[in-house]
Amino acid sequence: MPITPTDVERWLREDLGHHDVTNDVPGETAGRLIAKECGVLAGTEAGTQVFDYLGCDAHALVDDGSCVEAGEPVLDVAGDAQSVLRGERVAVNIIGHASGVATATRRAVEAAREESADVAIAATRKTTPGLRGIEKRAVVAGGGDTHRLTLSHMVMVKDNHVAEMGLETAVERFRKVASFATKIEVEVETPADAPRAADAGADIVLLDNMTPKKTADAVERLPTGVLAEASGGITIEEVPDYAATGVDVISIGALTHSAPSLDFSFRTG
Repeated sequence: MPITPTDVERWLREDLGHHDVTNDVPGETAGRLIAKECGVLAGTEAGTQVFDYLGCDAHALVDDGSCVEAGEPVLDVAGDAQSVLRGERVAVNIIGHASGVATATRRAVEAAREESADVAIAATRKTTPGLRGIEKRAVVAGGGDTHRLTLSHMVMVKDNHVAEMGLETAVERFRKVASFATKIEVEVETPADAPRAADAGADIVLLDNMTPKKTADAVERLPTGVLAEASGGITIEEVPDYAATGVDVISIGALTHSAPSLDFSFRTG
């Protein structure tokens, strides 16, 4: 999901409106984006593209995925003063939001490592419309896995599919129409249904809204070779408990839909 000039134009149009008087400033200027709190940096590619689109010279001083300290500069910009000031808020918003996602992801990964060296922390499709590419890249910057980028990346048999067709029938139907390279994941809500999903042909079994105790029970019932994913309202504080159950993946929607923005300040002169 590359960032396109159309994306940048849409972001700027949303912020500038039809008549920008505020930034009608003459001359040339230089500016710098400064972190105001500690966290994991992300979104600098999108931020620099905003300034590039406006004809400014912008470059990141720190790589995405790096930890930054309060007061640390992360991006330099130079160019026409009006253009620099017009791009400022959009770039700060994007980098702040992306860095918030990356920081939350890093916290979740570190929490998982308290109990497991192998369990993956994954995002979900609970992303902000129009910003999925930025948010998914931020998850990677934080050390997480993107999970599905779109519906086409994997077949997910959810509760509604099972309610309409039954578990086995749903898996059989989707197996027939999916590519041989497309994995099938089946969502279950009880430990007893985990082996049913595996027997039906699931490559991955999603253990939805189960307690850590029930999750561990479900994992024990699964045959070797079938991946287990825990999901459903899991908080970062609960990650160690789920990591200890033996699951292969812990997916957390809050990484993208609820991560607080990291605070940055843009200063010129």
